[in-house]
Amino acid sequence: MFPAMIFMFLAAFQFHTFEFLVCPTDEKSIFILAGQSNMAGRGGVTNGTWDGCVPHECRPNPRILRLNLKLMWEEAREPLHRGIDTKPCGVGPGMSFANSVLERDPCLGLIGLVPCAPGGTNITEWKQGSDLYYRLLKRANAALRDEGKIRAILWYQGESDSADETRAKMYKKRLIEFFLHVRRDLPSPVLPIIQVALASNAGLYYEVVRKAQLEIKLPNVICVDAKGLEVK
Repeated sequence: MFPAMIFMFLAAFQFHTFEFLVCPTDEKSIFILAGQSNMAGRGGVTNGTWDGCVPHECRPNPRILRLNLKLMWEEAREPLHRGIDTKPCGVGPGMSFANSVLERDPCLGLIGLVPCAPGGTNITEWKQGSDLYYRLLKRANAALRDEGKIRAILWYQGESDSADETRAKMYKKRLIEFFLHVRRDLPSPVLPIIQVALASNAGLYYEVVRKAQLEIKLPNVICVDAKGLEVK
């Protein structure tokens, strides 16, 4: 079954204007998908197996590409994170997001999705110099080899940190550091970052992490709150 969290993720985006999307353009609009399992996608996965069902909003579109494990562009299809996340992957928010962006701005040329979200990761594993951080930069730079521009990072993470008191209390500081470092190293100092605040009681310290996400006040960082939104 397509999880409600994905519908809420998409619904949240409808309340924000994508000022960084300019119509018309021939550039490839690149979006980096990072975080953990909520971004990687577990929709339709039961007992380690994906059921193969693709909702209409996640349908393939020749104008939507994904950067695969070999750093090559190919037509994007679910599961977007196959080969990127070692855990079983299913439907995630990326394809629905890309299709909705094209519907909103049909003058856009191509959308390039860069999946970088392995499940189960905590914010410390994303710190500057880590394997995940290095891989994100490597994949982002590979995506820029052809004509294109990184339009935003989509970030959905935090459940792993909500299970530990120390990590939860340090989450805000570490997340701010990650955002600042990745912008500097791409380099794109005002790159839009769209993060999703946790919508479920993931761990004992869920509210601490959620509060940290909602309180971050960096320029061009948008926090969309999936909690309480109507499921579509």
